[in-house]
Order: sequence, then C-alpha cells, then structure tokens
Amino acid sequence: MAVANPKYALKLANIIKLLPHKPGVYQYFNEAGKIIYVGKAKSLKSRVSSYFNNDTQHGAKISYLVRQIANIEVIVVDTEIDALLLENNLIKKHQPKYNVLMKDDKTYPWICIKNEAFPRIFSTRHIIKDGSQYFGPYASGKMMHTMLDLIRQLYTFRTCKLNLSQANIKANKFKVCLEYHIGNCNAPCVGKETEEEYQQFVDEAKELLKGNINTVKNSLKTKMMDFASNMEFEKAQIIKEKIELLERYQSKSIVVGTTISDADVFSIINEEENGFVNYLKVINGAVVQAHSVQIKKKLDETDVEILGHAIVDIRQRFFSHSKEIIVPFSPEIELPDASFTIPQRGDKKQLIELSLRNLKFFRLNLKKKADMVDPERHSKRILERMQKDLRMSVQPVHLECFDNSNFQGDYAVASCVVFKNAKPSKKDYRHFNIKTVEGANDFASMEEIIYRRYSRLIKEGKSLPQLIVIDGGKGQLSSAMNSIKKLGLKGKITVIGIAKKLEEIYYPGDSIPLYLDKTSETLKVIQHARDEAHRFGITHYRKKHQKSLVKSQLTDIKGVGPATVDLLLKKFRSVKRVKEAGFDAWVAEIGISKANLLKDYFQSNEDK
Repeated sequence: MAVANPKYALKLANIIKLLPHKPGVYQYFNEAGKIIYVGKAKSLKSRVSSYFNNDTQHGAKISYLVRQIANIEVIVVDTEIDALLLENNLIKKHQPKYNVLMKDDKTYPWICIKNEAFPRIFSTRHIIKDGSQYFGPYASGKMMHTMLDLIRQLYTFRTCKLNLSQANIKANKFKVCLEYHIGNCNAPCVGKETEEEYQQFVDEAKELLKGNINTVKNSLKTKMMDFASNMEFEKAQIIKEKIELLERYQSKSIVVGTTISDADVFSIINEEENGFVNYLKVINGAVVQAHSVQIKKKLDETDVEILGHAIVDIRQRFFSHSKEIIVPFSPEIELPDASFTIPQRGDKKQLIELSLRNLKFFRLNLKKKADMVDPERHSKRILERMQKDLRMSVQPVHLECFDNSNFQGDYAVASCVVFKNAKPSKKDYRHFNIKTVEGANDFASMEEIIYRRYSRLIKEGKSLPQLIVIDGGKGQLSSAMNSIKKLGLKGKITVIGIAKKLEEIYYPGDSIPLYLDKTSETLKVIQHARDEAHRFGITHYRKKHQKSLVKSQLTDIKGVGPATVDLLLKKFRSVKRVKEAGFDAWVAEIGISKANLLKDYFQSNEDK
C-alpha cells in the first residue's frame, strides 16, 4: 500500500477528484517543485488514483515515490498515442528522477543531399532546414561511411562548395580541379556534365540511401543492355562493374528473407537494475541498421513497460515509419499506421533471435568494459548477487566446494576447491585420500572429509568459508551436515548441495530445491566451483590409480616387496624405464639377488 505524505494528502486527494477520465500525461512534483516522475494514461483519473489506493499492491520503490509527491499536474490529449509521444518528449526534456533513463546521449550522423545546383552528398551531425534531404540517422559512423563509400564508387559527385549556377558556369568563372583529372568528378563547373545527367545519379543515390538496392540494380541492368544493343561495349562494361559492386555490397548485408519488405525489430533483456533493448531496421529483406541501448530502471519497470518506452523513443530518434514492428511479446501500446507481429517461427522469428544475440553481445561488452575500469566492482557485484540469491546474511567472499571420486569402491579420493571473491584460488586447493571408509560409500566419505577439513582449520585458527558447496543432492548434503553439527558450525556457515541433472540447489532439512535462472551469475559461479572440484578430484584419482597399477605390476614378482618397488620407481620413474635400465643398473639399486628376480620376470613375459 502506498501512502502519501500527510502534509500533502488532502491537497492531492482534491486534485485526483477533479481529474478527467481522458487520455493524457501526468507529472508528479516534489516539495522543491521539481518534476520527479512523468507517466501516460488512457484514463488520467484511474491511473493517478491507482498510486494512492489502499487496495493496490505496490513495491517499495513505488511507495517511496508516492511519499515524495507534493503536487500533480496533468496534460489532457485527444488519443493514447498523443499521450505516449508527449510522455516520451517530457521525459527527454526533464529527465525525472524516477523515470527510466535511456543511457544514450549520442548525436547520430546523417547523410545529406544538399539543396543546391548539382547537389553535394556528404555526412553531417547537424540538420539545417534549408530544403536539403537527410537520410539516417546512422547508429554507427562506420555504417554511414560504408554507404558513402559505395555511392562514391558508383557515381562521380562533386565535393567542392562552389555556387554552380547556370549563370556562373556560362560566365566561365571556374576551372577544373584535381578531382576531375583523377576521375572523381565530371566537371559540371565547366559544363562537362548537365544538371539532368547529374540529377539522374542523385536520384539513384537516393534509392540506395532508402535501402532500395534492387531498384538501382534493375535500372543499371536496363542501361547496360541498351549500351550493349547499341554496340557501346565500353559503357556497358562500366555499368556491369557497378552492378557487381552493388551485388558485393548486398552480399555483406544480413539477408533475412525477401518476404519481409520493411520492418522494425525489437528484443529486450530485463535485469534487476537495467533493461537492454536492441533495434534492427529491415528493408527489402536485409538488415540495414542495428542499435542497442541500456535503460536505467528506477521503479522496477516490467518488460512490457521498458519495451513500450524504448519502441517509441527509438522510432522517433531514427525517424522510422515502418508499418510492421516485430517484437517478442506485446508492448501493450498502440501506434498509428503500425501493427505489432509476435512471430512463432520462420524468418521473423529468426530476426527476433538475431536481435537478441546482438543484445546479449552488447550487454556482455558493457559489463566487460565496466570490469576493466574497476575489476573489484565486478567481484563485488557478483558477491552481492550471490548473497541475495542464496539468502545469505553475508557475502560468500570465501567459498569451498567438495567432490568425491572412486572406482568400484577402490582408490577413493576427494577434492576441495577454494574460491575467493568469486574466483578460483588454486593455491588453496586440497586433495584427500579417504582413510576411514571402505568400499563405495560417497555419503560416509563426504562426512569424513568435511570433518577432517574443518576440524583442522579450527585447530590451526584459520578462517572458515561463508559458503560450502557439496557436489551432490540431499544424501551428500545430509552427510556433510553431520560433520558440521559435530564441529559446532551449524548456523555459522551456509551449506548447500547442487544436484547434477537439473542443477537444483538444496538446503539442509528442506526437501524443496531452489532453482536459479540458468543465466544467473550465482549459478555460474557454483557450477564453476563444482566443475573445478570434479576436475581436480579426477586428476588426483587418476594419478593414484595409475601409480597403483604400476606398483601392482612389479609387486606381482615373487620376492620383490613394496619397499623395493618404491625404490625402483623413485629411481627409474616407470616400469618401462625399469625394464630398459638393464641388469647392471638393477644390481646397483637393489642388489644381485633381486636383480635376478627382475631378469627372470621380464624374460618370462617376453616369452609369452
């Protein structure tokens, strides 16, 4: 329940009583008269009053916002879309404290076709309302320069700022420059190219800038055939090279299907503090624009709220008028002359997946950049997340994970890996040989190693972990807790088990497991620790098993005991090297009588 500040409760109640049941935008002000929140509504009265209703469930952040409200102002509009657009503009203007913030204040580049005789085509970040045409904006300078380079390779547009009026050209005011001599310009300044010829190239460039590559290709193919039919093969070859250039450019674009002519595609990732949205622009079945934004959350905004806000803002920013908007779910907004598609399969579904892949890459890069600037921040963020996910009273700065390994009850070993600040601390890893358990008994083995590990740490006065992870389900966890109780550590250390099949997290005495999100950093750290414990344990087990196999081969020799075998392996390292060393070397190490036993053994094996 959200409760207003008693100082302003009566004033706010009177304002709400007078609100109309019409669409509009509401603005909340604090005591200092500053706008702290802007929202839109189909019905201003219903929406605003919902913040103060006793029977409405609100989160802590909404409740805190309500207590800051000292005044309310509204703007009534004709339609819901008007409210949507007005809300977006007011948020940009005032940047209220509790509204989501699009972390993207770039000035994007445009390609300008200048309103002048023999128009220049160039890039700019400033729009001047002088009748010139602007195409874009482009989400990256690289994308924009790629398009400009393509146009300059196809057409010879002037780059000078001369006033090429017909009067000036006829008066011979200009001379050709270096650009003409190197073939980058046809010198319209001295009448070597007419305005009609030049404008034809400008029109084709406009089609390219609109994304209509096939239109330009078809036009060029017609010209090529005309030149060829008139025996003008050199001109036809020039046109052919331009067509090939366009096809190479087109092959580099991400083609998703010719059935999608013009569409906007959006995907979203919503996290605790931030939302991330990706935008793809599709024209004639090819992705021609891509842009991702990070959105700073303020009031635990839902996926629907973040996506709706981003769609309006990004379409305004990139001047998009696509009639189809492809989304993963309905953003619950209505836009004029546009409809939402939520695909289940096919090309449009693949577009959503492509957008999401781009978004995950964008989010990962942001985190990597932040971690490079402040490495400790990365660990701190993960530890805070783990503390919250695992319901711990402290952060798991020191984590230890245990695993058992054996083969049909033989060569039983265990491993303990240590993580500090969510990263492996390999110098602290430990191996254990199981001493008190016979046969394959993982539960008893786990109880033994937990007791041995922490009784020793307590005896030596060393620090204990905040979190212990047991590789196994309820059985292994219960066995570990037997030792924890004996040592008087119950309630002082969080102990959990992780079951392999479904990656379930178990707590002692709780039969219902905890399921963490498969992408969560908490689960990734636990999985990493579990995998390290398994790897480290298996390595130790294999070494012990191999050593045992080697020993058993030599101890099969009658009259050669374990002490003699240890002496030989210490000197020669392996059975193969013992054999290769020869009789004299054996005599030097173990004496002539035992050397004769080795000689007889190896000779009898060779005869077999």
